[in-house]
Amino acid sequence: MASSLKTVFPCFALVFFLFSLSEAREFLVGGKGGSWKIPSYPDEYNKWAEKNRFQIGDYLVLEYDKNSDSVLEVVESDYNGCSRGNPVKEFHDGNTKIQLDRSGPFYFISGADGHCEKGEKLIVRVLAANHTSAGSHSPAPAPSPSALQHAPAPAAATAAGHALKLGFMGWLALMAASLIFVFAMA
Repeated sequence: MASSLKTVFPCFALVFFLFSLSEAREFLVGGKGGSWKIPSYPDEYNKWAEKNRFQIGDYLVLEYDKNSDSVLEVVESDYNGCSRGNPVKEFHDGNTKIQLDRSGPFYFISGADGHCEKGEKLIVRVLAANHTSAGSHSPAPAPSPSALQHAPAPAAATAAGHALKLGFMGWLALMAASLIFVFAMA
């Protein structure tokens, strides 16, 4: 009995580990807290988005002052014209978590007067399910020469880094549980 459990449990652990690699990730927009505000340069949020690979099921997290700002999901024409009149969705809570539930582009603008026109807007492109496999994320494309001249240094901890850290901690906990189980059965 103990011998068959020692064979089955590692197989279960491997399946669990592979499943954990495909779990949804959370991306803190801009890479730092309180970042949904007028950016330091007009295309800052889109440059940040270009450095990440978003998949169906991932989440965007936007932190902002709910008394002076909001987030609007809009269609492309409203994004281009900074039109707040007919949003697809509105968020006013100051700590917005948006699930990316389909492939393709998502368009976001600030709901505050004049903020979108000053660059507080974001396009996120979500990869189709067949563009990646579990645990395998394509590297971001190299930035254009003009982006290199204006882009600030990346934040010390990116959302992708946090996702890998959490995945590793899950793996570590699973391995610890496996060792305890194996020694308990011996």
